Amino acid sequence: MSTCRPGCGACCIAPSITSPIPGMPQGKPAGVRCVQLDDDHLCRLFGDPRRPAVCARFDFDIELCGDRREQALQLITRWEHATQ
Repeated sequence: MSTCRPGCGACCIAPSITSPIPGMPQGKPAGVRCVQLDDDHLCRLFGDPRRPAVCARFDFDIELCGDRREQALQLITRWEHATQ
């Protein structure tokens, strides 16, 4: 396992999140940018106990994240569609 790609944020955009997020009490639909994702594509809730558990479970994985941000968005979107 490696650390997340700085400035990626694909896991904060591509998947749906059904648990409440501060600022998004109903969660978020797939493809919608989380309100907690800052302009540098970093989570404002990283390390904060209010961060949803599902978000904390996302780790960098080459199969999920690919080699670059654009590939991560595509791969996570495919996984999202496959699991609906």
